[in-house]
Amino acid sequence: MTRRDFLASTSAAMLVAGRATAATARPNIVFIYVDDLGYGDLSCYGATRVSTPNIDGLAKRGLRFTDVHTSAATCTPSRYTLLTGEYSFRMKGAKVLPGDAPALIQPGRVTLASMLKQQGYRTGVVGKWHLGLGNGNVDWNKEISPGPKEIGFDESFIIPATGDRVPCVYVENGRVRNLDPKDPIKVDYNGPLDDQPTGKTRPDLLKMKPSHGHDMTIVNGISRIGYMSGGKSALWDDDNMADELTGKAVSFIERNAKQPFFLYFATHDIHVPRSPHPRFSDSTTMGRRGNVIAELDWCAGKVVSTLEKQGLLKNTLIILSSDNGAVVDDGYQDEAVAKLGGHRPNGPLRGGKYSNFEGGTRVPFIVHWPASVKPGVSDALIGQVDLLRSIAKLTEASLPSGAGSDSENMLDALLGKSKKGREVLVEQATGLALRSGNWKYIPPSKGPKVQPNTNTEMGHDPEPQLYDLSKDLGETKNLAAQNAEKVAELAAKLKAIQAAR
Repeated sequence: MTRRDFLASTSAAMLVAGRATAATARPNIVFIYVDDLGYGDLSCYGATRVSTPNIDGLAKRGLRFTDVHTSAATCTPSRYTLLTGEYSFRMKGAKVLPGDAPALIQPGRVTLASMLKQQGYRTGVVGKWHLGLGNGNVDWNKEISPGPKEIGFDESFIIPATGDRVPCVYVENGRVRNLDPKDPIKVDYNGPLDDQPTGKTRPDLLKMKPSHGHDMTIVNGISRIGYMSGGKSALWDDDNMADELTGKAVSFIERNAKQPFFLYFATHDIHVPRSPHPRFSDSTTMGRRGNVIAELDWCAGKVVSTLEKQGLLKNTLIILSSDNGAVVDDGYQDEAVAKLGGHRPNGPLRGGKYSNFEGGTRVPFIVHWPASVKPGVSDALIGQVDLLRSIAKLTEASLPSGAGSDSENMLDALLGKSKKGREVLVEQATGLALRSGNWKYIPPSKGPKVQPNTNTEMGHDPEPQLYDLSKDLGETKNLAAQNAEKVAELAAKLKAIQAAR
């Protein structure tokens, strides 16, 4: 062998070794996406009537953010944006979906999952889906497609929509789990399918009565939204749901411990119906809503301890956040309002789920990655819409033209290497609002000041609203009249973003 050949072969070997090292250095990624968790619902964000030690541990050892936003103040739009990197207002139909809605994200669309799969990650989703399934006429008794598989998830164990909507079954890798073919499932959101009792006709059969809506098909003594018949052997047990989902998340980690993986763990807690396992029944003095927060903390703790047992915790990027702000009474008489006491689910923020105010979209956001992220607190303005491009940068993935059109690379801010966040960010509720630095602009809008069912301040006003959040985080002083030029500037920015594609 000549010297040149020797050097060439050595260089090639070093290159292969370097690639292997880079591959093994890539972090596993676990995204814990909580449902309806407010900015003030965790003790690491100031809660005192409920304790969340496992999540607090992530915050203490990692980076806790104070100004991260979902793209919308409701669940389906936020989940759409999280996976696609596109503001949900650009997608017709990106609204809170019924349980029989067709797939919102179509096959071929670049998603966080498909991007990571292409980069060699094993991808899995466990928990709440609520992004539609099939092509609009789902036969729940056969393989269901398109779904998670068609947009990049190798494995899936999902709740099709929400815990308060039918069908009340788990779908595992495209098929309803434990389904008896002799008892086929039918689902309809237009009217009853049979003469079975409903929450409206037989409230005496309910163990948890609705406060508004939620009075249709009864499953496990709880009436839901929508009508369902059949599938009795496949029905979930509400009390065991957190255990079931967490067990699947743990199993995914254990089975894929020897390769890079991405786990999207979308918990049902703390969404209604709030039905914690009996072992959490006395966890707090706040009743069911407080107890499901404690249950959520247990779920997060199980994921963390599993990573630790597998020797993966140091090089796993864990992100924990919520899909929108908090709501207290969201459809059931579960004493959440009566037992709230001094707890402020949205902390110092005004509004909550459904609202144009900050409480609608500003949510807890914690980044934990011991190998690369130093403990601290960050005030950087970031949107969950930015995760697609940020994680693409982290994993050295190339995105095709048009993918993640609203996503920005915020990796340095997410890892605590920079304090600089976004310049502007759109917030969506019943309309659109704009953040620009510490300024918050809400365009004139029509609608109730307070949503009657949930008692949420909605942020509607026939006049424009402008708040300086550096001095007025609670959005109490409308400065629009004194700052006409700033209002005009932000209104023009918002219109330009709406028009852009």
